[in-house]
Amino acid sequence: MGLRDAKQYIESLRDGREVYIHGERVDDITKHPSIRKAINHGAIDYELDKKPELRDLLVTHSPTTGNEIRRYFELPHSPEDLLRRQKLIETTTQHGSAIILFMKEIGTDALNALNMMTYLMDKKNGTNYSERVAKYREYVEENDLSMSGAVTDVKGDRSLRPSEQEMPYYYLKVVERRNDGIVVRGCKVHTTSAPITNELIVIPTRAMTEADNDYCISFAIPVNTKGITIISRPERGDLNWFDYPVSSGHVTLEAMTIFEDVFVPKERIFMDGEWEFCGALANCFATWHRFTGISYKTPFADVLIGAAQLIADYNGVLGVSHLRDRITDLVIYVETIKTFGKTAALGCIMTENGIAYPNPLYCNIGKYFFANNYHASIKALQEVAGGLVITGPTEADYKNPATREFIERYLGGRKGASAVNRLKVMKLIRDLTATEFAGEWFVGTVHGEGSLQAQRLSIYRDYDVKNCVNYVKDLLKIED
Repeated sequence: MGLRDAKQYIESLRDGREVYIHGERVDDITKHPSIRKAINHGAIDYELDKKPELRDLLVTHSPTTGNEIRRYFELPHSPEDLLRRQKLIETTTQHGSAIILFMKEIGTDALNALNMMTYLMDKKNGTNYSERVAKYREYVEENDLSMSGAVTDVKGDRSLRPSEQEMPYYYLKVVERRNDGIVVRGCKVHTTSAPITNELIVIPTRAMTEADNDYCISFAIPVNTKGITIISRPERGDLNWFDYPVSSGHVTLEAMTIFEDVFVPKERIFMDGEWEFCGALANCFATWHRFTGISYKTPFADVLIGAAQLIADYNGVLGVSHLRDRITDLVIYVETIKTFGKTAALGCIMTENGIAYPNPLYCNIGKYFFANNYHASIKALQEVAGGLVITGPTEADYKNPATREFIERYLGGRKGASAVNRLKVMKLIRDLTATEFAGEWFVGTVHGEGSLQAQRLSIYRDYDVKNCVNYVKDLLKIED
């Protein structure tokens, strides 16, 4: 098929998918104002390759067909490939007003993890899952499809394993196995962009035991497959650009994705019952996804720095030491994130089947750092800006002749800083730190790509603590 454009991507969403918003079925998601805002943001992914200066970064050739494909589908085989993937995510996020596009990032995180783990499953069990993954990758890249990752189960009683739950479908479960495929029932949550992508890639959310055999499932399925119902809750679609310069053009669509006796063809099944690989697959995906998180967070952090510096300038306080310290804190924040991303790429692990795997330790530390320090970074920006972030008048007030004169007279800053420009920066800072969008971004930063505790567990597991113990024993001449 070749590379699609925005029009073709949008048209592909008119496929009868079952999507509910605020209790109502949406017959055509491309006409719903809030969803359309998310669609338009995602469609940026299908237009950036037309910019000559971005073409080489965004487009490559398929190793199997030779056709042009999005570089997101490139399977990294070297540190340089990983650095290029990092640059790709950073660049597309920059063009999305510092908000990640969520069209292929998570989906290819899942695909990359599956390429690694199905190789190991096949090696141990004699299955042919890796062949299926390879064919599926070729299918989505040749048709330039968008994908969501359906990973997190609803879990029910967190103290119980899947097979121990009172309600048997708190984790996605195989309810029937047939010669031509399987039938599944259950629900996945936090499936980012599920209402507006073409495909769902399902992987397990945790480690399993042999008793959880029926929950050990991974597959890919079109979003409009019979039996799939999506419940989403987007933000408002009628926000104006002046008062909401970021969120007026962006909605992150999170969803409950329900599978009610959904049939999955055999060729699209990538795991079925291999319980001993579930934890490894979940952790592998998490590492890829945290590498993505490190990559897309830096453009957003750059906006925090730019907004802080600009408003300090307009307020005439660039020389105030404690405010400059807050801006310095933001510089340290973003550069630390970037450093862990680069280190994860340069210190990658080469797998047996030739895949460059981002270093899990540095991915987890990088993600933990940006999530754990996010609130402090927002506080720093708010401290630099001042209270007008909340109390400033709106675009409607500025447009009204009866009030515009007062705004222009009283809300200017240092000489040469007009009231309207100063107000624009204040509105940006409000949108980033004090709106519904900002609140959701707070939670998403903490829990996206896994919770803080999940990173801490991974960091402790991946660091060579034993080597440190041996070093201390040598220093103290201790022999056990």
